[in-house]
Amino acid sequence: ASYSSFTHSESKMLQLQHIWDCIRQHETWLRSPFFPILFSLTVYLSFCLPFVGLDLLSSRVALVRRYKIQEKSQVTLRMMWNCLALSLYNHAIYIFPLSVLHWYWRPISYPVEAPAILEVIWDLASCLLLFDFQYFVWHLLHHRVTWLYRTFHKVHHKHTSTFALTTEYSGAWETLSLGLFAALNPMFLGCHPFTEMLFHVLNMWLSVEDHCGYDLPWATHRLVPFGLYGGALHHDLHHQKFKTNYAPYFTHWDKLFGTLHSE
Repeated sequence: ASYSSFTHSESKMLQLQHIWDCIRQHETWLRSPFFPILFSLTVYLSFCLPFVGLDLLSSRVALVRRYKIQEKSQVTLRMMWNCLALSLYNHAIYIFPLSVLHWYWRPISYPVEAPAILEVIWDLASCLLLFDFQYFVWHLLHHRVTWLYRTFHKVHHKHTSTFALTTEYSGAWETLSLGLFAALNPMFLGCHPFTEMLFHVLNMWLSVEDHCGYDLPWATHRLVPFGLYGGALHHDLHHQKFKTNYAPYFTHWDKLFGTLHSE
């Protein structure tokens, strides 16, 4: 049994090494100052695209509409374009110049060895929980302090019924400050570059799912037991009621601070 367990673990490690070796074949491109912005946009739009399809179908197909959290809300092409345009603007004007500065001042090193599977799981959980806490504090302050809300966060609350492309519908300060948390956490925790990439992918998916506007049977909050994870229902209520459900993913901080709300 011990030998079988070791072999299974070793097999997983070798699989990760194979994936990492394939990634490192494109190391020249990975070191490019264009990689972070193209990686971010590609992952984000890829996750948004299926929900955009659902939004286009929801007014015509009852099966799709039944899963909408706010069934009577309609998402128009103009609304989608406005959200996409602001996201592209923020990436071009703010995120890309910062990516170039980061590329110039802090070249990224890509080790030959892949991380162990347990290391990846631990680091992903740590990054996600740390970001969840940072976002909760940031979010709470930007609702409790009127000046912060009106000056920075109000833009994101234009839509009281969320859809996938509202994920990045926000001003420069919100985009950069929350992006900074996501970028610094893997470095602060000493994560392997492979884990860092996985964290950004996971964080992006959970963010898009939070704003998707659908309560699907396979949604993350249905897979995580004991109500530990809020998901799209949790965040959609925040956009409706404003003064509840400040944590982006998990529910423990809202429970502790008495700001958890559900219907």
